[in-house]
Formats: sequence, C-alpha cells, structure tokens
Amino acid sequence: MASKIQQLQSQACQASKFVAKHGTAYYKQLLEQNKQYIVEPPSVEKCNELSKQLLYSRLASIPGRYEAFWMELDLVKQMWKNRKELKVEDAGIAALFGLECFAWYCAGEIVGRGFTFTGYYP
Repeated sequence: MASKIQQLQSQACQASKFVAKHGTAYYKQLLEQNKQYIVEPPSVEKCNELSKQLLYSRLASIPGRYEAFWMELDLVKQMWKNRKELKVEDAGIAALFGLECFAWYCAGEIVGRGFTFTGYYP
C-alpha cells in the first residue's frame, strides 16, 4: 500500500512539473486561438456584465423553448395516434432514445452513489 502511495505521489510530482514547464505555452496558445472571443478590456466589471447578459438572455429564451416543447409534444401525440402507420425505423429510433435515457439515468445513479455499483456509502 505504501509503495502505491509513493508511486502515485511520484506521478503527481511528474505531472506537476510538466504543467509548470508547458502550462504557460499552452495558456498563451489557447488565448491566441480564441482571441476573437476575448472582450476588451478583460476586467472584473466586464465579466460581471457579461455573466448578467448571459443569465438574462437565457431567461428571455424560455418562452421560445416553452413553445418548442409543446410543439414537440403535439408531434409525439400525433405520432401516437397514427402508430399503426409507424415505420420500424421510427420505432427503433424511439427505442434507442429510451435506452439512452435509461443509460444516462444509471450513470447518474452510479455517480451519485460515489462510483459504486452495489449501494451508497454508509
């Protein structure tokens, strides 16, 4: 057990040295590649203003999303009424979507349990 801890500690030390050596270059490269998204002057006040703009823009988009949700629900209801005309392809896509939702639910449960399959930690 002690050897595993020492091995992990040495790997963490190596990673830390790598980041210290190459981190600045990566940071500069990242900023250079994304300079079109940088707002001048990059200040705390500007960041606060942008975060408020994002929040209120998202809030303003809720009515449009609400309408889209009900239109999508109406489409699903219509497909359910005409389920006799449903193609196998459409049923397969719906089944795969349901399976994906269930898989994400299971993944969330596992993460919520602390990455255990058997149950919660006491």
